[in-house]
Amino acid sequence: MKLLVTGGAGFIGSAVVRLAVSRGHEVVNVDALTYAACLDNVAQAAQSPLYAFEQVDIRDRAGLDTVFAKHRPDAVMHLAAESHVDRSIDGPGDFIETNITGTFNMLEAARKYWVESGKPEGFRFHHISTDEVFGSLPADKTVQFTEDTAYDPRSPYSASKASSDHLVRAWHETYGLPVVLTNCSNNYGPYHFPEKLIPVIILNALAGKPLPIYGDGSNIRDWLYVEDHADALLLVVEEGEIGRSYNIGGENERTNLELVETLCAILDEKRPKSSGSYADQITFVTDRPGHDARYAIDPSRIRDELGWRPSVTVEEGLAQTVEWYLQNEAWWRPLQERHGVGQRLGVKA
Repeated sequence: MKLLVTGGAGFIGSAVVRLAVSRGHEVVNVDALTYAACLDNVAQAAQSPLYAFEQVDIRDRAGLDTVFAKHRPDAVMHLAAESHVDRSIDGPGDFIETNITGTFNMLEAARKYWVESGKPEGFRFHHISTDEVFGSLPADKTVQFTEDTAYDPRSPYSASKASSDHLVRAWHETYGLPVVLTNCSNNYGPYHFPEKLIPVIILNALAGKPLPIYGDGSNIRDWLYVEDHADALLLVVEEGEIGRSYNIGGENERTNLELVETLCAILDEKRPKSSGSYADQITFVTDRPGHDARYAIDPSRIRDELGWRPSVTVEEGLAQTVEWYLQNEAWWRPLQERHGVGQRLGVKA
């Protein structure tokens, strides 16, 4: 299968590219190479004759048409997006342009290509989204997001992703474009850009800096190892039912404070301080505006219909992630110099 992957130099997209190439798929990586992208993420895959790269912005419709005509993919995996909630609070315009207008351009370019190719039966447009479109859950752990949960986005980021989800469904219903959708929980793992919570905690701990936790640390997230997510995404694009959406979760709910304490304990073991614990660096900071209390995914549909389950627990995945950052300073050190990294964002509201 030849896959056109947007955002393939980003965190989740690069995991998809690496796994797809390792499984023998041809991959066309379409990425604008904005601040959070890094071609080092796909350096190993790039050595394969199965891999091709096109530096094209999804806001560039003509550029997308050229890519489709040149490479003639069997399926699209659309991951390109602005995704940092704090940045969306400070500058929502980029999120509207990329996540909404960019998705519109992808849908139209894909539809044009699909129609002109004679509407091949095997073509798929796989739209990858987030559980944040569903809003916030109560603390009651019997309540989880399902594919039928009503949308209730609370941030410019989640609102833009909700909009893109609605566009994808509309293009399926109106034009017959064969689509599948997935909504995932919080990802973590190797190559995670160092402005997100887990890499911030690891790298601040190593640097002897405060470990910032929003509010009282009681916000709950369901953590999904990025390589498990990539595995699920490839399964959905190959075997998912057209017009269907699938929630992908790690079945690993933790409060932010529990997560940070686990990371500190792993670091204490792997690279102990001369005295004390990394947990001594934990600092509670002013909460994010509109911070959702809890996300949790019910993954029953993808488990029951496609047979997928996550392969690692959050403790196993965090240990692997910490070890990766300890071994890959040459990757993350230059990224800390990029615009906005290391600064507290999202406090303007």
